Amino acid sequence: MNLKTIALCAALLGPLMATTAHAERLKDLASIGGVRQNQLSGYGLVVGLDGTGDQTTQTPFTVQSIMAMLQQKGVSLPAGTQLQLKNVAAVMVTSTLPAFAQPGQTIDVTVSSMGNAKSLRGGTLLMTPLQGADGQVYAMAQGNVLVGGAGAAGGGAQVQVNQLSVGRISAGATVERAVASNLGADNQVKLELNTTDFATASRVVEAINDKFGPGIATALDGRVIRVRVPSSSDQRVSFLGILEGIDVKPADAAAKIILNARTGSIVMNRAVTLEPCAISHGNLSVSIGADTQVSQPNAGSLGSTVVTKNPQVSVKKDAGKVIMLNGGASLAEVVKAMNAIGATPQDLLAILQALKAAGSLRAELEII
Repeated sequence: MNLKTIALCAALLGPLMATTAHAERLKDLASIGGVRQNQLSGYGLVVGLDGTGDQTTQTPFTVQSIMAMLQQKGVSLPAGTQLQLKNVAAVMVTSTLPAFAQPGQTIDVTVSSMGNAKSLRGGTLLMTPLQGADGQVYAMAQGNVLVGGAGAAGGGAQVQVNQLSVGRISAGATVERAVASNLGADNQVKLELNTTDFATASRVVEAINDKFGPGIATALDGRVIRVRVPSSSDQRVSFLGILEGIDVKPADAAAKIILNARTGSIVMNRAVTLEPCAISHGNLSVSIGADTQVSQPNAGSLGSTVVTKNPQVSVKKDAGKVIMLNGGASLAEVVKAMNAIGATPQDLLAILQALKAAGSLRAELEII
């Protein structure tokens, strides 16, 4: 998307964005303290591959894992045995344990190759314990790995579609341990806003108290709101269901510009404005090359071939332009002005930083 398209979108969306922010459900603005997911991970082996497993000479941990597993199964290998495995791959298994998950329920897992396996297609994950951050085992994973990619090779040519070293097992893990939850302890819960905003926190408290009565909600700071809940578990669940459905009009967001220096992407919200300023832009390009010439002697002469290089340097400077912006310029006017002086997204990165340094930009710059 070029700057002309961005300017057009900003001009069309400007009147719409200038209207009052619409109401959002409380569940979209905040989360309930203690109701969260937990990450799980484990080390395992995928077997049954069609010669696309790890090269054991370069991944010794795969051989060590196989030998340890065989010993646990009661299989003793002679001392000095050198295993040459092609159908086995060492993998990391990751998953997310949902809130309130109970033993016996199933969750999806992702299987990722650790070594140099060419593909996990057709493999089977052996029983793998999945641990949490505390080192406890919360689930056991096993099953057939489904890989979304495809590949073929022959005669030195190779074709590959998508990633072959990562697969997924739907309902591939069974929960073995539940995470303790203290939801509703002391007959209260804490709502945590997704972003810190004192005005939004105040509006949330007002909306909850209007719905359930005064004193039900209290703001602790710009992010956390304490809410009194019923002592009965079924009444508490019903109360929280109604609570999450309350409509709240969030406060206007602070003026902010996100700059991605790697890709040149720039995103501004509607609150971005400028103080009176003048912007100048010009391009200077330098080209350096060399024209190679070869002098060949006549046949039968005693001369030798001589190669000479004629360096060529050229400098091109485009005409500069100065754009004057009045105070309070909106997003549409800012982008339109940048487009008028021929600024590219990369140029705009430098221009916005210069405007911020000059004190003319009313916005926070965040570079990612």
